[in-house]
Amino acid sequence: MSNQTLTAPKGFRAAAVQAGIKTSGRLDLGLIAAPCSCSAAAAFTTNKIVAAAVVIDKERIRAGRARAIFINAGNANACTGKRGARDVHTISLEVARHLDIKPDEVLVCSTGIIGQFLPMDKVRAGISRAAAGLSGSAQAAKDLARAILTTDLKTKTAYEKFILHGKQVQIAGIAKGSGMIAPHLATLLAFITTDAAISPAMLRRALRQSVAQTFNKVNVDNHMSTSDTVIVLASGLANHKRIVKTGRDYERFARALGKICDSLAYQVAADGEGATCTVTVKVKGAAGPGDARRALRAIVESPLVRCAFNGADPNWGRIISAVGYSRARFDPEALSCKIAGVRVFHRGRPCRFDPAQLSRRMKDKQWQVEVHLGAGKYADFCYTCDLSKAYVSINADYHT
Repeated sequence: MSNQTLTAPKGFRAAAVQAGIKTSGRLDLGLIAAPCSCSAAAAFTTNKIVAAAVVIDKERIRAGRARAIFINAGNANACTGKRGARDVHTISLEVARHLDIKPDEVLVCSTGIIGQFLPMDKVRAGISRAAAGLSGSAQAAKDLARAILTTDLKTKTAYEKFILHGKQVQIAGIAKGSGMIAPHLATLLAFITTDAAISPAMLRRALRQSVAQTFNKVNVDNHMSTSDTVIVLASGLANHKRIVKTGRDYERFARALGKICDSLAYQVAADGEGATCTVTVKVKGAAGPGDARRALRAIVESPLVRCAFNGADPNWGRIISAVGYSRARFDPEALSCKIAGVRVFHRGRPCRFDPAQLSRRMKDKQWQVEVHLGAGKYADFCYTCDLSKAYVSINADYHT
């Protein structure tokens, strides 16, 4: 099978090492590197409390260029003050020295426990070993996908290819995320590589569009992290006509990027801490986009609703009542709801259905909830999961 990992797009190499940052002793530090200056774009958390790396990356990404990404897991380097910022600059200098590039061409990401300083001796040694081990192999990319995980149970990867002006263009991504997942930006790290030739402005536009409809549509526990970052690097080595404006070529690239982001976002929801099922919640027929969003978030953010998902309990009353307090505009007599394809409530009235049969459907790994407000033409959706006893156990024991 051909390489369908982060190193498949031309020019990219990856490496992952065990630096000793994670107490588990697993892989916890990695690098992504390109042989040339890449067009670069990123999206970040909207939390006011952010990791030191987020502050610095936001400044660096304005140039629209980068050549390397450093990632560590096990320590978020957040709420660490001036020392945290100094450590990010030290990491940048170390990576730049080993790769013979400029420090401001390095983007840095950290994820893990908040409020602890990075063990810089271990980080320096890890950078040295990772730089020496950089490889364009599929295994190197798979190792990196494992190294960025924290409470995740599964790696998250995606790959697409398409033809542009007779040239094959590849795009691939990895992500981590399982808990502390909420919209704007969904709590995660995601790294995407492509050999597409595209200007920084067009890459930024495509990523902004993709994130809005994918990563910003995930909610595991309505808790936004400090480190959320999505980065895409484009090497341009596919050697097709460069994308510098909107149009047919741009749309083809944007669609492929959207597919990568959507796949990774869904995988994050599916790997939600303690999750037993993935639920796509859709709100339709809203009077305005804000109404659709308000109704949607009320449903997804309700612990009662999410517990019912876990118990495969078709308790549509919890869903309907959540919509009722959402402050979305609608006529209660026009409200309808389906669970796992079964109509349970229609135009303000309960419907006859077989609860036992519907409960069996809700035990599937993935299904949908659809609410129709009957008030207009606007819609919204969210990827979520159930709220289980395992979620409570994971997060009760996480720090210790």
